[in-house]
Amino acid sequence: MPIADLIEAGHLLINDGYRAKNSELSPVGIPFARAGNINNGFHFEDADRVPDETLTRVGIKRSEPGDVVFTSKGTVGRFAFVREGTETFVYSPQLCFWRSRNRDLIDPGWLYYWMHGREFFDQYRGVAGQTDMAEYVSLRDQRKMHITIPPLPIQKCIAHILGTLDDKIELNRRTNATLEAMARALFRSWFVDFDPVRAKADGRQPPGLDPATAALFPDSFQDSDLGQIPEGWEVKLVRDIGAIVCGKTPSTKVPEYYGGDVPFVTIPDMHGNVFALETKRCLSTAGAESQKKKTLPPNSICVSCIATPGLTVVTTVPSHTNQQINSVIPTDPDATFFWYWSLKGLGDEIRAGGSGGSVLTNLSTGRFSELSVLFPSYDLRSAYQHATQPLFAKILTNENQSRTLAALRDTLLPKLLSGELDVSETEASLCSV
Repeated sequence: MPIADLIEAGHLLINDGYRAKNSELSPVGIPFARAGNINNGFHFEDADRVPDETLTRVGIKRSEPGDVVFTSKGTVGRFAFVREGTETFVYSPQLCFWRSRNRDLIDPGWLYYWMHGREFFDQYRGVAGQTDMAEYVSLRDQRKMHITIPPLPIQKCIAHILGTLDDKIELNRRTNATLEAMARALFRSWFVDFDPVRAKADGRQPPGLDPATAALFPDSFQDSDLGQIPEGWEVKLVRDIGAIVCGKTPSTKVPEYYGGDVPFVTIPDMHGNVFALETKRCLSTAGAESQKKKTLPPNSICVSCIATPGLTVVTTVPSHTNQQINSVIPTDPDATFFWYWSLKGLGDEIRAGGSGGSVLTNLSTGRFSELSVLFPSYDLRSAYQHATQPLFAKILTNENQSRTLAALRDTLLPKLLSGELDVSETEASLCSV
């Protein structure tokens, strides 16, 4: 069916986001979602906000459960589905949304998966590069497309099969967010708020700590370049943590450098992740060997130093990054997760030290290496690693499981949409697993 006919009949709505002025945005309110906030779900941690006084002008460009989100400018082809529990947000002009207005004809879950399929892909890729500027799929182009709609029961079966896999992936993501928050809270208590030190300074036993761990904390403070810090701790530089490597993109004119299994981390791969597991591109053995000195061993910490400073991931296998990322190979790998949080907390310093104060922050490797970081004792760094190792191990297990589930979903999706697989047989097979 022509999309235009569905829109005219009121069955479907396709629109883009609200063109907000800077003066209309605020640190408080509901998120203003840009393309960078859409990557395997929604990530609003650093998003601008739309205050209540602006919402009256937004109109229909506010999210609703069941919306399918499509990045239509710049990085074209990312998708997200607005669930019942998704935080309400306002769309920016970088995003389009498809909204079923007749769920007896178009199931929203099925529409989300259809937009991942070949029929939609061929149509949007055919128009995305029509200009000399960044890729762009206009509303006019989207409204000229067509869609093959199966009977509603089949739509619901497809949405249920693929949605079951995505639900487990989403559950893993939420579980990991909780585990990460627990590890972050302990880091903050020990190394930012200095709760155990304050307790000992007041003559109290630090709550929740065994005597051996409590003994590792001093009972007084000293002045430093970072303000008051615990007695005996030091302020050093990032370069004192270990070796620093700035990534590099191997020549794209040599195709055999790509397509292998060596992770090649870029900033979009870092959003919402603790570990550098899934990358959109991988290098071949030849590609990795062409810049051997840039190889990062496991437990290296990659830090974004451009655009979205402070994004941080940990490698699990030998990996490479592009030049927008500086990575630290810690001298003491048994404190990897302590250094993970220390480097993740440098976002404001990276932004402040960016070249020329431009909108697009870009911090050189040299300046990154000179940022100040707090060095508690080696024993305390190791104690934090020991306390949080089970949390990070579970995060890694969940992330690996989610990769497996995503691969199964991506294998099933085209076969279900094309009718190659019988939906009822596939559903029965999944239920028996």
